[in-house]
Amino acid sequence: MASPDRERAGAILTIDLGAVRANYNALRARCAPAECAAVVKANAYGLGADRVAPVLAAAGCRTFFVATVDEAFALRQVLDDQLAIYVLSGAAVGVEDLYLAHRLIPVLNSLADVDAWTMFARRTGAAVPVALHVDTGMSRLGLPEVELDALSDDPSRLDGLDVRLVMSHFACADEPRNPMNHVQLKAFRDARHRLPAAPASLANSAGVFLGRDCHMDLARPGIALYGGAPNPESPNPMAQVVQLQGKILQVREIDTGRTVGYGATHRADRPERIATVAVGYADGYLRSLSHRGGGAIDGIRVPLVGRVSMDLITFDVSGVPEHAARPGSMIELIGSRNPIDLVAAEAGTIAYEILTSLGSRYHRVYRCSAA
Repeated sequence: MASPDRERAGAILTIDLGAVRANYNALRARCAPAECAAVVKANAYGLGADRVAPVLAAAGCRTFFVATVDEAFALRQVLDDQLAIYVLSGAAVGVEDLYLAHRLIPVLNSLADVDAWTMFARRTGAAVPVALHVDTGMSRLGLPEVELDALSDDPSRLDGLDVRLVMSHFACADEPRNPMNHVQLKAFRDARHRLPAAPASLANSAGVFLGRDCHMDLARPGIALYGGAPNPESPNPMAQVVQLQGKILQVREIDTGRTVGYGATHRADRPERIATVAVGYADGYLRSLSHRGGGAIDGIRVPLVGRVSMDLITFDVSGVPEHAARPGSMIELIGSRNPIDLVAAEAGTIAYEILTSLGSRYHRVYRCSAA
């Protein structure tokens, strides 16, 4: 769905591709000499994989990860065939030929995946590129211990497969002192000795900041590319990528005792000026921000009052000069005064959900700063 023109839009979402590039370069430098890949699943975390991935490729990224085969098909349309695209959710049954035709690499998550692709390799008579995912503690996708034992006991089950990568995934990398990180690192090292020699990958965004032992041969940052803090316990070293501005539709002056919004949950304890903004939960501005979120006008913080509704939110702009808060003016909802991680904290969630929830009604502006 195309975004509305700027003049008609109730909100403007600005995505700084220069900041994405700067974040990639910073992450690549931090994990060198390991390769730095890019996770662009969920449409590059909601920001547009068709715009983000070519910028990363131009910056030198040679390996990309997506969640589903349909994401991979779409990504291949904008990336050179020589760039690797891994599909994290494994091999969809019946489309193995399409993987080869589009030069996609499945991440095999179980013995059933391995056996299916070994059979496919036998039919094609060619070495088929794959990655192997080992479960080291997440208990989601990946070879569990019993299947890893079976595979290491019978390496012939990998006949015909060109294992390009062995990988696992941290559960608690955003908690640097969590002992789970050491447990998983040890488990992954043990697993590598039981599998064919291949490049290894363990570090996500937060894992990049856990130290060189975690970088292995290839790191897979995601949220940090898009400006999210890789470690909530430390200042965010990443450049800000997203700015969201909502348009004021109306400003009302209300008296003491007057209520605002559904449920009459905000009651003015003094005369207030209330600005109504054309953004709501239908746009991905989460309802959990009710009474907790905030915006900024000319650098002045303004609190969100009342409930977030489907299409509208309301702010107390009493502390802002009248000329700065009038119909047509913009309130910053995500930006320098409201970074993505702060908005997420106010919503009781994480930056991932905020980014991937950003709606289609925003007018999207892509720019390329010198960041």
